[in-house]
Amino acid sequence: MWSCITDFFTYETTKSVVVKSWTIGIINRVVQLLIITYFIGWVFLYEKAYQVRDTAIESSVMTKVKGFGIYKDKVMDVADYVTPTQADTKYICTQDGDCDKTGSNGILTGKCVHSHANVSKCQMKGWCPAEVDTIKTTPMMEVENFTIFIKNSIRFPTFNYTKGNFLPTITDNYIRNCNFDMINNTYCPIFRVGDVVRYAQQNFTELARKGGVIGIKIGWMCDLDKSDDQCNPSYSFTRLDAMSQRTSVSPGYNFRFAKYYKMENGTDYRTLVKAYAIRFDVLVNGNAGKFNMIPTLINMVAAFTSVGVGTVLCDIILLNFLKGAEQYKAKKFEELSLRHNDNIMRSSDSGAFSIEHYS
Repeated sequence: MWSCITDFFTYETTKSVVVKSWTIGIINRVVQLLIITYFIGWVFLYEKAYQVRDTAIESSVMTKVKGFGIYKDKVMDVADYVTPTQADTKYICTQDGDCDKTGSNGILTGKCVHSHANVSKCQMKGWCPAEVDTIKTTPMMEVENFTIFIKNSIRFPTFNYTKGNFLPTITDNYIRNCNFDMINNTYCPIFRVGDVVRYAQQNFTELARKGGVIGIKIGWMCDLDKSDDQCNPSYSFTRLDAMSQRTSVSPGYNFRFAKYYKMENGTDYRTLVKAYAIRFDVLVNGNAGKFNMIPTLINMVAAFTSVGVGTVLCDIILLNFLKGAEQYKAKKFEELSLRHNDNIMRSSDSGAFSIEHYS
């Protein structure tokens, strides 16, 4: 018990030991060089740890589609084919209890009524005739040459920085004649549908037949320590409903909408359209960074502290793997006793000392 108490009330202080060894010296400097290179190259230059960053990007997107196509010998324009997403079975019965309150083609009244011959059916309120979902259709292939105009504005609230995807040098004449491509017109805001599908690595014919969802991703990665013209958008494209390609249940993308008419006799009439469509989702993301003293100081302190890792590694090698490790341990770890009635601290050695070892 007394031994535990005396061990608890002890004090440890560092001791400087100079080891003149080529092996341990080279290892020490190499480790320090690697740590310094990591912090300068990766942390400060690549990750820009000296900046404060804003990832809470605010964005607005407006789109317009242009193009004409022919479907069932009818010329269709934007008003016909650009539609926002909105949503027969025959029920044979013998009594009212066989009829539920809802159905796939209308609202069941709950009554079982005589239909024809000896057949009775559930009465239903709905549009007649019921939808026929087995009609084979041919896609409007002109869609491939339609264009999508995208106007995007963003703001980084931390820095109160705003910008749009229209470069300062853009002109009306350029917009009328350009189409986006990955090489020559990387900042053109007009996208040809066929090009977007191709950049998303999809087959247009197959996509038009069953429909699908394509994502147009706009990325804003801005270094606000540089000039304003260096903060520009980058575009990428992907198929967002890729899982629908791997299943036979509800493949692709489709929706229903109706156009309503009134006949001369006052009867309501509608044309129901089930559209297999290509839907484009514009996704905006980004972050901005700007120099700030606080993260700079924090990462500089971390860099200087991490250099000490080289000392820890060298101590492990020195005390366990090099020849003469026991001698090093004896010199590095010493016990000193301080007497109450003596002002002199005694030890087996006095002052600093040097160990020379060449390997």
